[in-house]
Amino acid sequence: MAFKIGIDVGGTFTDFLLMTQGGSTFTHKELSTPADPSLAVMSGLAALAGKTGADFARFMKSVSIIVHGTTVTTNAVLTGNVARTGLVTTRGFRDALQMRRGVREVMYDNRFHPPAPIVPRHLRLPATERVDAAGNQLTGLDRNDIAAAVETFRREQIEAVAICFMHSHANAGNEAEAARLIREALPQAYVSASSEVLPQVRFYERTSTTVLNAAVGPILARYLGNLTRKLDEVKYTGTLLIMQSNGGVASPAAVSKLAAMTLLSGPAAAPAAGLACMQASGKDSFITIDMGGTSFDAALVRKGEPSVTTSGTVNRYALALPSMEINTVGAGGGSIAWIDDGGLLRMGPQSAGAAPGPACYGRGGTEPTCTDANLVLGYISADFFAGGRMKLDVKAAERAIRERIAKPLGMDVVQAAHGMIQVINVNMASAIREISVQKGYDPREFPILCAGGAGPIHGAAIAAELDIRSIVVPRDSSIFCASGMLRTDLKRDYVRSLAQPLPQGREKNERIRELLDEMANQARDTLAAEGISRARQRLHYSLDLRYLGQYHEVSVPVPAPLLAKTDWGRIRDLFHEHHDRMYGYSLKDDGTVVELLNVRLTAIGVTAKPAATRQPRGKPNPAHALKGRRPAYIPERGRFAQVPVYDGDRLVHGNRIAGPAIIESVNTTIVVPARYRADYDAQGNCLLGAVS
Repeated sequence: MAFKIGIDVGGTFTDFLLMTQGGSTFTHKELSTPADPSLAVMSGLAALAGKTGADFARFMKSVSIIVHGTTVTTNAVLTGNVARTGLVTTRGFRDALQMRRGVREVMYDNRFHPPAPIVPRHLRLPATERVDAAGNQLTGLDRNDIAAAVETFRREQIEAVAICFMHSHANAGNEAEAARLIREALPQAYVSASSEVLPQVRFYERTSTTVLNAAVGPILARYLGNLTRKLDEVKYTGTLLIMQSNGGVASPAAVSKLAAMTLLSGPAAAPAAGLACMQASGKDSFITIDMGGTSFDAALVRKGEPSVTTSGTVNRYALALPSMEINTVGAGGGSIAWIDDGGLLRMGPQSAGAAPGPACYGRGGTEPTCTDANLVLGYISADFFAGGRMKLDVKAAERAIRERIAKPLGMDVVQAAHGMIQVINVNMASAIREISVQKGYDPREFPILCAGGAGPIHGAAIAAELDIRSIVVPRDSSIFCASGMLRTDLKRDYVRSLAQPLPQGREKNERIRELLDEMANQARDTLAAEGISRARQRLHYSLDLRYLGQYHEVSVPVPAPLLAKTDWGRIRDLFHEHHDRMYGYSLKDDGTVVELLNVRLTAIGVTAKPAATRQPRGKPNPAHALKGRRPAYIPERGRFAQVPVYDGDRLVHGNRIAGPAIIESVNTTIVVPARYRADYDAQGNCLLGAVS
C-alpha cells in the first residue's frame, strides 16, 4: 500500500494530507459538515483520489493508514448536545458535581456563575457504600440502591451512566461491582466507572472527568461506527487510528472506551508537526500557533517535550486526563466583529463557522468577520481563495463591516477592517502569553511556528506584539495538524494515587515500586496487543509532588534510572527546580516536607514516521513565481500600495522575498510586512524575519 492520510476535522474546514511512499504530498481542504462530519471526510478522500489520478476504489485499496483527529466530542460539550447521562455516587456526595471545589473562577465577580452540571440533580443518584482513604472497605455496596438507580435510568431513557465512589482509586471493589450490575441491567447504555477512567485522588475532578467521558461516549461511538461503516463500504482495509488529547493515537476501540481522551483531539497534533518541521534546523524549543476558521490554538514545546497538563477544562468543566497544554481561544477567520456595551470593538469568540460562514462567502452570512477584513485590506484574493475553488464577494464584506462596525464607530470601512485585524492580533498574542509568560517562559526565546489557513496572514503581526523575531511558516502550514497526525506515536497514560511524604535518601519503598510495576506491565500488555514490539515501547515516569499543605501539585518527569536507584534526594531537587521555575520560589533551604500525591506512567509505542524531503537549492531571485501585483493595506504607511504577489507553490529552497509582499498558495496566504523578508529553506518552509 502506498498512501498514508492525516485528517483533521475542524469547525469550518476539514483538512487532509496525503503522503506517498516516496515522500510526495497532496493537500486538500473541505468545508466541514457539522451535522455529520463523516460526509466531509468521505468527500475529501474522494478529492484526494482525484489528485492522485486513481479511481476511488483503487485509491482506497492503496491507503495503508488513516490518522483522524475529530472535534465531535469537543463540539458536543461546547454546544451542550451530549448524551443523556446519569450519575451513581456515594450516598451524601451527589452534589459534589455541582459544588465543584467551591472556588470562584472569577473571584470578585458575584454574577459569574458556574455552568449547569452535565447531569441534573434528579439523575445524580446515591448508593450506600463506603471505602476509606487507605482503601479499607467500611460499608459494602447496597445492591437495592443500584437496582433503584437502574429503574430511574430506564424510565428516564438514559444513554450513559457515570459511576464515581469515594476513594475508589484506593479500592475499586464497590465501584466495579456497581459497574457490573448496571452493565448487566442496561446493556445498551455507555457505562463509565471512575476507577477505569481516572483512578486518582480529588473527588470533584475525578467525578467531572468520568461524567464527561460518559456524556460524550455514545456520541463518539456513533460517529466512529458511522465512519468505519462508510470506510467498509468503500472496501478500506487499512488501519484507522484516532488522535488523542495527550498527543498520541489509539485504535477506534480504545478511544471508544475512553472517549474523553478525544476532547482536544485535533490541536494535540501540532507539537508533533512542529518537531518534524524544526528537526532539520536542530531546534527543539518553539511555540506553535494554528489559526483556522473558528479557533486559535497555541502550544509550547521545550527541549523536544510538549507541555502536558492534568488540570484542563472543556467549556469550564474539569478534565483531569493528561492532555497537551494547548490554549484555545475563539479567534479564527470566521470570528465575528462586534461592539460591546462600552462602545469597544471586539472580535469573537463567536464564529460564523462553515455555515453560513463569513459575509464574503456568499452563503447567507451577514456578520463581519476576520476573513472579511482580510479581504477588504487586500491580504487575500477574491479570485484565488482555496485555490480559486471559492469566489469571495468583496462588496458583501465591505457592506457587513460598514453597517455593523464602521458606521457605529464613526470611521470608514478600511479603518474598521484594520481595527478588526489589530484587535484579533492582540487576542492571539494574549493567548500565547498564557502558555509562555504565565508558565515562567520568555516567548522571545522561542521561534514561532505559524500554521492554519489564516495563521500566516497574521503571524508576523502576532510575533511583533510579543517581540519574537523568528517566524516559521511550515510547508504544510494550512493542514499543520493533519500532517502532525502522521508523525505521532501510540500513547497510553496511567496514574495511581499514593499520598505520603516523599521517601528520604535511598530508602526503599515497596508500595511505589508495586504501583510502577503494575502500570508498566499493564502498559506493555496493551501496546503488545496493538502490535507494538518490545523494542518500540518507551516508558516515561513522572511524580506529582507538592510541599506539605499546598493545594496544587507539580508533575515532575523522573528518569527511570533515578527510580531504579531510589535516588529520592535527586528527585526532590528536580521538584524544587520545577517549582522555582513555575512559581518563582522554592522551599529547598527551608526543609519543608515534600509530599507525593500520584505516580504516573506514559507508555509510547513508536510508529514509523514519513521521511523528510529536501528541495534542491534555487536562486535567490523569486521572479519565476511572481503572479502580479495588487493593492494591499500597509499599516506602517496608513494607506494601500501595489504589492507583489507570489505563487507560494512555485517558491523553492533559496528564494528570498522582501516585504511588503504577499505569498499565495492554494490553501493559505503569507503576508510579508514591510521591513521583513521571507527565505525558503530546504524543506520548503518559509522563514520570516525582521530586517534590522
